[in-house]
Amino acid sequence: MGQKLDFGSGGKIGQERVSVSSPFDNLPDDCIANIISLTSPRDACVAASLSKTFKSTSEFNSVWEKFLPPEYSSLILGSQVFTLKKELYLALCNDPVLIEDGQKSFWLEKASGKRCIMLSARQLAITWGNSPQYWQWISIPEARFKKVPELLDVCAFEIRGWMNTRVLSPRTHYSAYVVYKTRTGCHGFRDLPIQVGIGFVGEKATKRFICFDESTDRIKLWGRREPKKSKERQDGWIEAEIGNLFNEFGCEKIELSIIDITSPYWKRGLIIQGIEFRPVKKLW
Repeated sequence: MGQKLDFGSGGKIGQERVSVSSPFDNLPDDCIANIISLTSPRDACVAASLSKTFKSTSEFNSVWEKFLPPEYSSLILGSQVFTLKKELYLALCNDPVLIEDGQKSFWLEKASGKRCIMLSARQLAITWGNSPQYWQWISIPEARFKKVPELLDVCAFEIRGWMNTRVLSPRTHYSAYVVYKTRTGCHGFRDLPIQVGIGFVGEKATKRFICFDESTDRIKLWGRREPKKSKERQDGWIEAEIGNLFNEFGCEKIELSIIDITSPYWKRGLIIQGIEFRPVKKLW
């Protein structure tokens, strides 16, 4: 009945053994469904293994509607039809949706239902970003957005951005990442620490360093500027963590920066897809 959620080792709900009976089986189905809806998507799948009654009630639309964002009806494409709210939930986890005129990408974290957002490069303030001799905006099939910026040639590298936290889940710890690619012939970034920072407007931002193009064949002497390691993603892009923040009420504004204005090197061959905000993963 419906699709199964897979949360990896320790949390996989596959061909689970369902108990024949449970003390909760005497409760009305709607009561059980209401209890399950007050937990999380992951807990709902675990509950399905407790008894046959829990297995059936955990599929109720009333359960999965509670895990969906309030505006979920506006996130359904015209050609999509979902008979079960659980199917819609899985679609929003697996297939990001463009919102706000294509300027942001939205999806849900599968285990918790928390909101994830990627801010497009169009919503960032890129120094010389609209000057075609320094940056060009290109369309590539692997990008989520219609166009992404490719760096052609700059010396001073500076990107800043702002975003309202209302698009994120409240009472949630988030990590922010710059998502990028390097072209063959990328120049000027090799082992160069780039200062990044993130925080709320009006507060002191947390600073750290990242490296867009780190070599593996030599020893680096970064000292206090040792950067966070970049990671290759399954979608073919690379991500580097900018920092963390706690979104308490969803009524503040985030500001971020990615800057190198001190090195003498001219830089080229970098493609920026955007800034991604994901809930910090819990150790279940």
